[in-house]
Amino acid sequence: MPDSTSTPSTATPEAAAARPRPSVRFSARDLVSVAIFAVIYFVVIFAISMLGVISPLVMLLTLPLSAIAAGVPYMLFLARVRHAGMLTLFGVALGLLDLMIGHPWQGVLVIIAASVLADLILGVGRYRSTRAAIWAYTVFSCWFIGPWIPFFANPEDYVRSDHMAGMGEDYIEAFDRIVSAPTVLGMVAATIVCGFLGALLGTKLLRKHFRRAGLA
Repeated sequence: MPDSTSTPSTATPEAAAARPRPSVRFSARDLVSVAIFAVIYFVVIFAISMLGVISPLVMLLTLPLSAIAAGVPYMLFLARVRHAGMLTLFGVALGLLDLMIGHPWQGVLVIIAASVLADLILGVGRYRSTRAAIWAYTVFSCWFIGPWIPFFANPEDYVRSDHMAGMGEDYIEAFDRIVSAPTVLGMVAATIVCGFLGALLGTKLLRKHFRRAGLA
């Protein structure tokens, strides 16, 4: 006679299969996803930020907007994340791409740190929470302050750098007039807000992908 006090398990094989495993092992598919989406994200940010060559004011206005546009591929990537470490690896890949275009090494450290925090936030939601995904991208967008670290450390050397010299005298004069520590901090704050908006836009446009991935 069966024990009347025992309670049958309500878990189904389908539900068990849907639960992400707490593993940090990367499959070939994981690595391909990280590489592809890191490149896509980088290209979107780079393409929009190139508008900054028009003037320093355009640069300050377009950088936050790039976080909105890049939110769509980033959120699509999050729909494919199943375990810890993928966001961190994404940050490492993005940092290497940033180094290739001449961004400072300090910025790479900021990217990786922001990616680790985003990884932790997504982990709190067990990699299946849309809300956690939105906040993960918002926090990740803090990396935009990284390339500006040399500017905060020594504004005069930053303006005299080879990168700025290639922009021309008129651009440098306008930069010196418009760009300051408060304006950069305001730009970064706007970028973080735009990161949140980009995450909302991404979840709205990719709702079917999120449902298919089991995010709630």
